[in-house]
Amino acid sequence: MPLSVEDMAQILTYIATYILLGLFACSLGYGLIAIARVLLFRRTISNAPLATGDRPVTVIKPICGMEVELAENLRSFCNQDYGDYQILFGVRSAADPAIPVVEAIIAEFPDHDISLIVSERIIGSNYKISNIVNIAEQAKHDILVISDSDMRVERHYLKAVIAPFSREDIGATTCLYSGHASGGTASIVAAMFVNDWFLPSALIPQGFAEQKYCFGATMAVRRDVLNKAGGFSALANFLADDYMLGKIVTDAGYRIALVPHVVANVMHEESWQSVYQHELRWARTIRSVQPVGYALSAITEILPLSILAGAALWFAGQPLLSAAAPIILALALRTILHGAVCASLVNGKSCAPWLIPVRDTLSLMVRVSGYFGSRVMWRENAFTVLDDNRIEIADEQIAAREILSQRA
Repeated sequence: MPLSVEDMAQILTYIATYILLGLFACSLGYGLIAIARVLLFRRTISNAPLATGDRPVTVIKPICGMEVELAENLRSFCNQDYGDYQILFGVRSAADPAIPVVEAIIAEFPDHDISLIVSERIIGSNYKISNIVNIAEQAKHDILVISDSDMRVERHYLKAVIAPFSREDIGATTCLYSGHASGGTASIVAAMFVNDWFLPSALIPQGFAEQKYCFGATMAVRRDVLNKAGGFSALANFLADDYMLGKIVTDAGYRIALVPHVVANVMHEESWQSVYQHELRWARTIRSVQPVGYALSAITEILPLSILAGAALWFAGQPLLSAAAPIILALALRTILHGAVCASLVNGKSCAPWLIPVRDTLSLMVRVSGYFGSRVMWRENAFTVLDDNRIEIADEQIAAREILSQRA
């Protein structure tokens, strides 16, 4: 006897309910593991080995425009408790507004080996890598440490980053970063993305596999290893330059060490639109280099999955309390995860558990949007992300430049 429409609808409802409950169970498992990894990493940090500081290092700092608290960020790299190290700041234009800040920092530390490199040469579609290539030509030492201009570090940072290079099999080191909000609610929510999503999801694989990629907060690499892999120029057309640097190092037969150290990413977002655009770029970057991983990482959306599971239970005829249970459980777990990260790795300005529903709603929007389209905004430039993570200037960006050129 064929099934009625009502019977088919009921069967489909049950199937959907079990699927959603299964996904929610996976997200709970992820949350518990994430909390455990964060707390374990905190213990690892306290016992981290430090280098003696007698191995010369060159620090490369690519800069593009003004960052909030830029002087404080740059100053932290000049205040290192380390022996012989060189610092190279670099900009792509003589009109860059950050130049006076850099010059003031250089004047503040007259006994340090600090230089500013200004070069408009572009070797690829990744302008940051073009800047790094130009800067690296002035590097004196055989270990190169690259760090973004919005990072701030402690005095023992270089000693922590350099320590693993005592092993010959280590070709590069990297470290995690936490979000430190410098601004209003939008900045706090942006920092929560780094703290509540990036940090835990980056820590979990460390318990199961070797480190295969770097994080842009800090990429330290031996010059001889880099040269074997084609130099920084090999990264000139990729969006995920940190990921690709790790790939070329491991492909050359060397290992990457994740240093038990966390640097501060000072984050200031002027609008919700800028938060969305930044996170959309990250999402499409991850999808382009790890499409399967990006899809599987949907289980990190604990609160949205709990709402879907609760709705499925409600439509399946469960009482309100049973339907609300997944949401209550998810909120509790998310709050614990947020608290664990805040207590272990970040400062209080970025801790706001009452913003978790806002944070997770935005994360879901970004995740879904990440699947549709390949356009990203980076430093006010529009790019198209290709399937192999290479980027090219977006058509509208080219058209805009042609119009400006004609007007000039």
